[in-house]
Amino acid sequence: MRILFLGDIVGRTGRETVMEVVPTLRRDLRLDLVVVNGENASHGFGLSLPIARELFAAGVDVVTLGNHAWDRKDLIGQIDAEPRIIRPANYPPGTPGQGSAMVELVDGRRALVINVMGRQFMEALDDPFRAVADIMARHRLGVTVQAVVVDIHAEASSEKWAMGHVLDGRASLVVGTHTHTPTADHRILPGGTAYQTDAGMCGDYDSVIGMGKEAAIARFLRRMPGERLQPAEGVATVAGMMVETDDATGLARRMAPLRMGGLLAPTMPDF
Repeated sequence: MRILFLGDIVGRTGRETVMEVVPTLRRDLRLDLVVVNGENASHGFGLSLPIARELFAAGVDVVTLGNHAWDRKDLIGQIDAEPRIIRPANYPPGTPGQGSAMVELVDGRRALVINVMGRQFMEALDDPFRAVADIMARHRLGVTVQAVVVDIHAEASSEKWAMGHVLDGRASLVVGTHTHTPTADHRILPGGTAYQTDAGMCGDYDSVIGMGKEAAIARFLRRMPGERLQPAEGVATVAGMMVETDDATGLARRMAPLRMGGLLAPTMPDF
């Protein structure tokens, strides 16, 4: 299975660029599954259902969320109507939405996508490691599902590394989101799980993690509340990771970063 995961989409320029390039990437890279983190897609904070459906129409299969899941209050009453949008599975019981989604490909193969949120330096949620274990206990990689993708939306790189090692040999890809900065540590772990600490963001990198520089810098310099942060609106870079798995085992055979457009040095998978 050929899987593309794209990091946090930030604002209009990020989402429009993603919607523009995904159809071409699906064709040229012969992708089977496209997953994106969309928790900053709506004006930099949250996700609206219309934007999610535009992403689906462009060829995205699943949209994951994170700590900004409920910034668009209308999604609270709408998320249950769209199972392809998933919020962190370790929100308490009774929270709207689901923490995982099953995608069935046209050829019958199935991929399980899981979203959890870290607890280090973030709001206190339930245990993300237990949440993943509870979901994966119902499935067997390479038998009931041909791929498992886990998006761990977390601040601490240590927590992401730990999740990667815990799931090594049990997931196809464990990838971090939230910090909006692509890390250079992509690798296939000893047990066969592809791992990257952070996929980066799809947005304008002439910014402060996707937000306009002036307002963001002022908050650090003055330590006072100021104008509301707004997404930077320059040319977006699309950043993410591509993985090819073995259908028999569900484990990664090869992986490579993807960066295109904008300011960062471009790189494309060559398999």
